Amino acid sequence: MPELPEVETVRRGLLPVLEGQRIASAEVRRPDLRWPFPERMAERLAGARVETLARRSKYLLAGLDTGETLIIHLGMSGRLLIGAEVPGGFHHAPPLPGKHDHVILHVEAGPTITFNDARRFGAMDLWPTAAIENHRLLARLGPEPLGNGFNAEWLGARFAGRRTPVKAALLDQANVAGLGNIYVCEALWRAHLPPIALAGSLAAAEIERLVREVRAVLEDAIAAGGSSLRDYRRADGELGYFQHSFAVYGREGEPCRTPGCEGTVARIVQSGRSSFHCPICQRRG
Repeated sequence: MPELPEVETVRRGLLPVLEGQRIASAEVRRPDLRWPFPERMAERLAGARVETLARRSKYLLAGLDTGETLIIHLGMSGRLLIGAEVPGGFHHAPPLPGKHDHVILHVEAGPTITFNDARRFGAMDLWPTAAIENHRLLARLGPEPLGNGFNAEWLGARFAGRRTPVKAALLDQANVAGLGNIYVCEALWRAHLPPIALAGSLAAAEIERLVREVRAVLEDAIAAGGSSLRDYRRADGELGYFQHSFAVYGREGEPCRTPGCEGTVARIVQSGRSSFHCPICQRRG
């Protein structure tokens, strides 16, 4: 599933062709994805101007001049792809709608934005902008990891007394929004913390280091256009490149990339998910 860097990369790719533009028409080619689409979605989108294009956690938020916000979740395999003629030449000319092209937005300035989702775990919803933080998908989210609200004081308070493994605590979206399995594994490796360490056992210095490395790995991943493992593509259809920089994720049995470390990357299973780590340089004490 695309994590924060992938969704942020898609947002930045869509900004030049969608923010400030008016949706001439919308094609909704099926009644649902993961959940039913909102009633009359095509009619409610037609003629609306996209005033802002933001991201909250793993969700894209297109604020419309109609007073509603279009919420988009890519799910497991969702893609938002740009295609059509735009001023100055051709930009990713789109083919005829394919089997998995479920929603197509025709923008007045020329481009089309196609939501393609083979597995149909994605979602779209329309919600009053003034109450967007009350939407069921957004109401319990913690602070953005790249924002000022995410800091050592916040995370220390959330971790205090908790016997949950730190890996699970970081995946809890109420503690920090937008993190997934890939970047939690990478951040813990950078912070030299084992995924099984209890969240409540972390010292203040360890929490400060963890906050710093969470930010760093996300910034590095965004700069690389995210990670493409199976289905993820940027808005221009290109792959992300951060997967080539993984230190531990998916590297079971390979040498640790910490300079001077002689460890080998290992995999354990926590709550049904693979955790990749170096048993040597991520050992505490």
